[in-house]
Amino acid sequence: MSNSFKPISISLSPNTEKDDVQLAWKLLFESDLWVNGKAPEELEEVFKKKTGVKHAYAFNSGRSALMAVLDGFKFEAGSEILMQAFTCNAAVNPIIWAGLKPVYVDCNNNYNIDIEDLKKKITPKSRAVMVQHTFGQPCDLDEIVEFCREKKLFLIEDCAHSLGAAYKGKNIGTFGDASFFSFSRDKIISCVYGGMAVARNKELAERIAAFQNRAGYPDRMWIEQQLLHPVLMNRIILPSYSIFGKYLLVMFQKSRILSKAIHWQEKKGRKPDYFPRRMPNALALLCLKQLEKLERFNAHRQELAAFYYRDLADTTLSMPPKAVDGIATYLRFTVRDKDAREIINEAWRRNILIGDWYTSPIVPNDTQMDKLEYVPGSCPNAEKLARETFNLPTHINISEIEAKAVSDFIKHYDKKHN
Repeated sequence: MSNSFKPISISLSPNTEKDDVQLAWKLLFESDLWVNGKAPEELEEVFKKKTGVKHAYAFNSGRSALMAVLDGFKFEAGSEILMQAFTCNAAVNPIIWAGLKPVYVDCNNNYNIDIEDLKKKITPKSRAVMVQHTFGQPCDLDEIVEFCREKKLFLIEDCAHSLGAAYKGKNIGTFGDASFFSFSRDKIISCVYGGMAVARNKELAERIAAFQNRAGYPDRMWIEQQLLHPVLMNRIILPSYSIFGKYLLVMFQKSRILSKAIHWQEKKGRKPDYFPRRMPNALALLCLKQLEKLERFNAHRQELAAFYYRDLADTTLSMPPKAVDGIATYLRFTVRDKDAREIINEAWRRNILIGDWYTSPIVPNDTQMDKLEYVPGSCPNAEKLARETFNLPTHINISEIEAKAVSDFIKHYDKKHN
């Protein structure tokens, strides 16, 4: 078990390494680089080469990127966008903010969209299907692409969890008419806040580019909050977390020295004033450094996932299905157990901060479901998974020794209670 003040954590600035902290610290004293600069365009070009997408546009978040995509399609008000439950309000709100209607589809035990339930929920107002490659596990894109083609629906890929994943040899994000990625603090790569909108055809790309130009940049105070995040998190908060670091984090967020991952307004379906915005130069510089590490980060995640598969094989946990037709990124290693909440609580008492990312059909669990138009009982399997699912860390700052401590704790709990 972890005996240090610094916890084994799943989501507290997980991707940040020393050079990222040093860059953020340096940028804090170079405010002339915060807003304007060439880094966003450079990021777009590097991203296109890494992923094989045709057109890419950088924004200050995945939400802003999705807003740009939806604006580009020019759907009439009230059009339906079909998307899976077992998702985040950050994926739902842009649909509502655009004057469109989210239609929730159940998911399978692989945490991705249930094609059979999707077929049942098509109406004359359906215009697009948005698929989420949950935790980096690719969807069955052959069937989804064929279904969208047959029904004349646009396909949008939510790639927030899956940068670097592939399906049948082709990169995730290149199958849909459009896709969007997130570079938030707990995603595959991170610049604290950030995202990318992707279009397949030139006409949609031009509309997204126009939206990006209209969006403008976030204000300088917001940019400073993001630059402070890796510095304060890694130099002060995490090293002292189990003593007073966790309280410092709350204090910094309440005093607006640091931003929260999700604003309270979003939990009520409202839009904070920093969406939509294009990506500022400083965050693009952070993102470029992280993008250089993409292959190493994902190889590490896959190695830890392989370790968990082996080491937890004799437990009663339901393990995540392995990607048969593709390459998964394992943003987190997600397992199921009837005692999920008890396991998480016991682990936290031991300074092992394993996660419960999806505790309701739309997270965070204090999201007002009615404001996001979710009807309880409409996606029963998603609701069941939300009660049983928890996540194990796979990020670059988790060593195999720490992964073994997580695994040993779970095996001890499993042996004691089953």
